[in-house]
Amino acid sequence: MTATLPTPPRNAPKVPRAVRSGRPGVYTSYARAESAWNTPTKAWWARGVLVLALLAPFFVAKDVTNLLTLAAIYAIGGIGLNLLTGYAGQVSLGHAFFVGVGAYTAAVFGGTGTRAVYGLGWDMALWLPLTAVIPAALGLLVAPLAARVRGLYLATLTLGLVMIGEHIFKEWTSVTGGGGLGRAPAPPVLFGTDLRKPVRVAGVLINEQRALYLISLVLLVIMAVLARNLMCSKIGRAFAAVRDRDIAAEVMGVRLQRTKTQAFVISSAYAGVAGGLLSVVIGRISPERWNLLLSVDFLAIVLIGGAATITGSLIGACFVVLLPRVLEEFTHAFPAITSEGGRILGFTLDELKTILFGLLIAGVIVLEPRGISGLGLRIRNYFRTWPFSH
Repeated sequence: MTATLPTPPRNAPKVPRAVRSGRPGVYTSYARAESAWNTPTKAWWARGVLVLALLAPFFVAKDVTNLLTLAAIYAIGGIGLNLLTGYAGQVSLGHAFFVGVGAYTAAVFGGTGTRAVYGLGWDMALWLPLTAVIPAALGLLVAPLAARVRGLYLATLTLGLVMIGEHIFKEWTSVTGGGGLGRAPAPPVLFGTDLRKPVRVAGVLINEQRALYLISLVLLVIMAVLARNLMCSKIGRAFAAVRDRDIAAEVMGVRLQRTKTQAFVISSAYAGVAGGLLSVVIGRISPERWNLLLSVDFLAIVLIGGAATITGSLIGACFVVLLPRVLEEFTHAFPAITSEGGRILGFTLDELKTILFGLLIAGVIVLEPRGISGLGLRIRNYFRTWPFSH
């Protein structure tokens, strides 16, 4: 004899599909939980932002396009520092050194040689990979020293790296052009096509600003996806273990020296690519540009946007690059706070930007350690669990 289930009445309420299929917010596999877009909302948001990013240079002015290009480049460098500081827990103030190495790698291999400086005149498709390889090799040399210390000592060591690099950049005139002079960057020539000459593609004008923006955006998407996948791999889990408790990670079988070296090498490669692209966008490159203030900008990207999150690096880069423009527009809207000489409340634009960065970094550390991305996550979780806020 077999038991039969009772037949539900015809007027019984229909059970929602989400309830019938289980709890939709619970993942049943690691692959699903660790995927970049593990919910339909994330997937739609990612597609929408990507479409807007692709269309943006065709609807904004040239100066805004340049700012968006800088934001994409800074995001690449910010992701690199986030892999080292946010995911692996290795505090570094030497990011500007590797950005500078990438810039001069692009200038030497892609620039035009003169009596004063070296230049091989290679195509962008050839020198761009080298902007990742050469800084990564230098990171491999520095990593054994950096892996022996941590915390404040590591920050001091990488700060010394910036100072040494700034001196080398000023004195190695055959490569950098020397302090106060600098040198011209590599011309933007990709696969034999000079991007400085406007062309029409399917009736759409592609000038130099738009071309550099699209190249930077494509590289940003590729490198962001690679970083996201890397952090979901065995290497990424080792980074997180070293960050949370390095001694416990070593007891569990994580090799500290190798893991920290991998973090430095990957971070240096990302910084080099950002430096190579940055040199092409900003024009003439000077040794004074690759200093501690640039490292602080990248550190602000990580802390303000959100440590240990790729999305936070993107948000932080947009915030850091676009903040001066927002302040400038703010002064136009409220001319009463602007005095003679373009000062805002008695400060120059650079001084006010530095003050705001300091206040934001301090505020983020105290109030929201996960940055802007963490604040967005908190707001999302609040509305997802409302009215049950606990």
